[in-house]
Amino acid sequence: MSSRGRNGVDTVPVDRLSYTITMRPIIPARDALASTDPVAELKTTRLILRQWRAEDAEPFAALNADPQVMRYLPRLLSRAESDAFAQAAAATLRERGFGLWAVEVAGGSPFIGYVGLNAPSFTAHFTPCVEIGWRLERASWGAGYASEAAAQCLRHAFESLALPEVVSFTVPANERSLAVMRRIGMQRDAGGDFEHPRLPPAHPLRAHVLYRLSAAAWAARAAAAHAAR
Repeated sequence: MSSRGRNGVDTVPVDRLSYTITMRPIIPARDALASTDPVAELKTTRLILRQWRAEDAEPFAALNADPQVMRYLPRLLSRAESDAFAQAAAATLRERGFGLWAVEVAGGSPFIGYVGLNAPSFTAHFTPCVEIGWRLERASWGAGYASEAAAQCLRHAFESLALPEVVSFTVPANERSLAVMRRIGMQRDAGGDFEHPRLPPAHPLRAHVLYRLSAAAWAARAAAAHAAR
């Protein structure tokens, strides 16, 4: 399924099956979130979330070919598929002003993967929605980068995009992503678990668990963290 960008050019949505957090807006259509604003660059203490560059293609292809990074996704990506993914992500950032940002470590590694927002094209009980997902190279695991970048994306989603709710989903065995979800304040919604429609019934990755975070709960958490400083 394709969507029409701000310049009238059809673009292919960038979908993933896990490492994701999904944001469910009040508005029913993904195109209603389209923006004419320039690409927002997000920064944290250690990270820069930015537009993609040509030199990101090689390290991105390497992480998409790493069996450990892709363990909870259906398969590894070829170089051509990885390049197409990056190009689509860059196009969405240009067209909407937000999307899947390339992540670099300030003063360190120029590219470690992506974290950001995306509108999935599959149908589930919580769609249409905008999701936030992450995929980082294995060498950067254990440093807290996914949680740090995801928290900044949540701030952007709630404060700048005014989304009312965020949901997160992954396969039950993906403990690393589940830990990130809990770290950024999300709560399990056991009644919301679902079978991913892009995978066949017998597929071992079809079952997904669902976590939620409302804008009100996020604001209360942020206020509590500020008061504790």
